[in-house]
Amino acid sequence: MFYLISVVSLHNAGCVEEQMSFLCCLGKSSSAASQSAGSDWATNVRIASVVIYCIICVLGTVGNGLVIYVTGFKMKRTVNSVWFLNLALADFLFTAFLVFTIISTSQDHQWNLGRVMCKLNTFVIVVNMFASVFLLLAISLDRCLATWVVVWAQNKRTVRKAQVICAVIWAVAVACSTPYATFREVLQIYNVNRCTYSVRHTSKEYFTLAIFRFVAGFLIPFLGIFVSYLAIYVRARRLQRKRNKRSRRIIIAVILAFFICWLPFHVCQLIELLSKNNQVLSNVRKIGPLSVCLAFLNSCLNPVLYVFMCEEFQKKLKQSICHVLESALAEEHLSFINKAIQSASHRTLKCNNGKRNTFKTL
Repeated sequence: MFYLISVVSLHNAGCVEEQMSFLCCLGKSSSAASQSAGSDWATNVRIASVVIYCIICVLGTVGNGLVIYVTGFKMKRTVNSVWFLNLALADFLFTAFLVFTIISTSQDHQWNLGRVMCKLNTFVIVVNMFASVFLLLAISLDRCLATWVVVWAQNKRTVRKAQVICAVIWAVAVACSTPYATFREVLQIYNVNRCTYSVRHTSKEYFTLAIFRFVAGFLIPFLGIFVSYLAIYVRARRLQRKRNKRSRRIIIAVILAFFICWLPFHVCQLIELLSKNNQVLSNVRKIGPLSVCLAFLNSCLNPVLYVFMCEEFQKKLKQSICHVLESALAEEHLSFINKAIQSASHRTLKCNNGKRNTFKTL
């Protein structure tokens, strides 16, 4: 625009030419300043994303690993332990693969790990999203039924049925995630390898995938979770006050965590596809990585909200940690005592042998 103005000004009088040239230089300087500010913002966001990803990777791996250990090996196999175990497996798988995203983001989103890892990394991320969301919905519906239909739940809620439901959830999550991995390719953009969606597919296909991810991966599960916990809250009001307060805190935490973590991500994705305003698109792309960080953060919050609030899990975890520490300390203490006794007895034997040799010489 400013270059066109400067060209037109060449045909005008000298005064007008000077004014338009000044405007051109002013436009160039402001454009350069805005580009510099945008570059600084993108760099700061990228660094912040790497730091947040590293925290999520460490905390999520440790937290979900503890959940897998306790629910898989220490707790009695129940319906709730099956839910928690599968939820932790999904989140653990995601946080383990988050290392590849950290490497790519730290290198300014370059992808040097090959086409297979590009597709696999995308597949694991989307599978985690669908599996986690579907499992949260299953947990919410299960708790709702256990609260309202107590007798039916005691007779019909079995570990076997929970395992079958989890298998179906994993199968559905895999089926829903396959198209997203299929569309991913490693493309060279300005001589840099990027793991991105292929240009062979139309914008209509991307729009369909985004709408499907929003409806199946957020809207329907969120409505199901909200209605389920609303019903649980209504039921809990008829119970004792302590249970009511505790239930209310857990309900609010669950709904807020799910809503806050996933809504910004889906909103940014939809705006990026629907909006035609360049300014809006620029702003969305600036805050887009932060919305991804929020969505990834949900993998750390799941163990806290759904497992660490469970009194039985806390008891088993404390027993396991205390047992491990006691065993380690006991073994070290005993080994230290044994070594001390052996060295002392060895010195005593040497002393006695020395005395005997002295008496013999005398």
